[in-house]
Amino acid sequence: MKVIACYKWVLDEADLKVDAKSRALLTDRTKNKISEYDRNAIECGVQLTEQVGGEVVALTAGTANSKNSLKDALSRGPAQAVWVKDELMSQADSAVTAKILAGAVRKIEEFDLVVCGEGSSDEYAQQVGIRMGQLLNIPVITFVNKVEVKDGILRAERKLEEGIEVVEVKFPALITVLPDVNTPRIPSLKQILGAAKKPVQELSIADCGLSPADTESKVSRESVLGTVMERKQIRVQGEVTEMVQQIVDLLNKEGLC
Repeated sequence: MKVIACYKWVLDEADLKVDAKSRALLTDRTKNKISEYDRNAIECGVQLTEQVGGEVVALTAGTANSKNSLKDALSRGPAQAVWVKDELMSQADSAVTAKILAGAVRKIEEFDLVVCGEGSSDEYAQQVGIRMGQLLNIPVITFVNKVEVKDGILRAERKLEEGIEVVEVKFPALITVLPDVNTPRIPSLKQILGAAKKPVQELSIADCGLSPADTESKVSRESVLGTVMERKQIRVQGEVTEMVQQIVDLLNKEGLC
């Protein structure tokens, strides 16, 4: 079984700071990481191949900076990695990202399953996986929180608002997984050191069968502003009943009660 696990190299939100005046994000000291949801995608692929045999290919597309992600991704179990390098990825929307990743999947050729996170830690548009499935003309199962393979058939549970839906599909297929599908492993020192020896294939958008015109984003990002919360810092005093009434009056004044 050959599984392609897609992931995105994103800013670590824990390091983000917001300028109180301009609300601009301060990223000078922000590190990068594999998107939390995509760690679940990689783990899902690795667990499936551990159960039925095969290998996982880690697939990503990004700028030169995303090269730093390869060792981390490979330390999590994939046998090899494919990296589409292009600076335009810094402004790529979901449609462009899906085109590039789908082109890279075709370059890899034979595969059984593509696994994506339900969304990315930075934008969470929930578009890339389903767009890839359409471009590759393969079945797509979204919102997956449990998956297994038996007799060449993939059986998945979808976590929906109305309940759990169980579906089966033949390969090749694509699934997008939820965070509760598994708990991503923490790579050991041996796995981290061994990742440096695993093969990495670097591709360009031309290698993926695309031209610059094919990768023109339809959505442009004008700016990204952080949320700054201003607290009123109102203090109420008195007996309990008096303080409760003061709070109710304040909420009524704000139209919140």
